Amino acid sequence: MPENAKRAKEALKQAPTLYVIIVLKLLKGLLFVGLALMVYTLSDNDLPAEFQHWLQVFKANPERKFWSDLATGVGHLTEAKMVHFAVGALIYSLFALVEGVGLMFRASWAGWLSIGESAFFIPIEVYELVRRFTWPVFVIMVVNVFMVWYLFQNRERLFRRYRRD
Repeated sequence: MPENAKRAKEALKQAPTLYVIIVLKLLKGLLFVGLALMVYTLSDNDLPAEFQHWLQVFKANPERKFWSDLATGVGHLTEAKMVHFAVGALIYSLFALVEGVGLMFRASWAGWLSIGESAFFIPIEVYELVRRFTWPVFVIMVVNVFMVWYLFQNRERLFRRYRRD
């Protein structure tokens, strides 16, 4: 094997940050698959009655404003809305899973897909932070900004195609 090919192969192996990004994408995809399945299985249940049951199980005071507002919101959920949400969550999970698998195989299209998907949410996260600051949204935004920066800065090294000699 020529020296250039050896160095190229070695450069492809050394990417611990990429491996972290891959794991995050795969975990996010699996999380949303689970969410989609859970929402779909609950879609034909009597949600207001089930909500009241869980309030009793956890000994929560249903008279409090938070719980009564939440019960009102649950009462407005229909089976069709739940199924639509489940389908949307499943489609979104497939994006994350495809990105993760594509990044595992160092496909350049997966790098660009990850950059685009992460960059898409940054303005939304900034808007949410300006409206009302919360630490979880801030952390998610920082992670997204870092992933966009890292993948864009290292796209040549991470996803370059090498000829076999």
